Amino acid sequence: MSTTAPDPAARATSLDPAARAAERARIRAAHLKPTGERPASTARGLHHTALISSDVERTVRFYQDVLGFPLTELIENRDYPGSSHFFFDIGNGNLLAFFDFPGLGVGPYAEVLGGLHHMAISVDPDRWHALVERLTAAGIEHEVHSGVSVYFRDPDGARIELIADPLGEMYGHQVL
Repeated sequence: MSTTAPDPAARATSLDPAARAAERARIRAAHLKPTGERPASTARGLHHTALISSDVERTVRFYQDVLGFPLTELIENRDYPGSSHFFFDIGNGNLLAFFDFPGLGVGPYAEVLGGLHHMAISVDPDRWHALVERLTAAGIEHEVHSGVSVYFRDPDGARIELIADPLGEMYGHQVL
């Protein structure tokens, strides 16, 4: 690993909006196939995304009681005796899972390269409005963007987005 400072010219280019747009266009042209030409995915879907919880009951109260995602299972983690592995139904056959790691000292949530930036969960527009009201009523700090996205942090700091757009759509654009 190099400890050399980044080249100022390279950094300026990496932050230049026109250069970034040109790079996206280059990557799109090289790799994005039209819908009819794309091969089928080798995956069936996202089985679950697993996050870390510092307090199982607090996490259950937040995701089930505030957000309305039913707890579906709570078992011992097979990889870490004494640790819990628990799951929430987030619709469409998808699960949000958590581990707690008692005694491991995992530290606070941090956005790092290779880590979670945010997780976007699609909800029906009518439910989206009700969930924004529930966040407000629960005193949970949140930001609404574009009238269809609300961003907030869970009890351990993970950034969550509830989006009223249908699965496969983002702000009126088909992404799937």
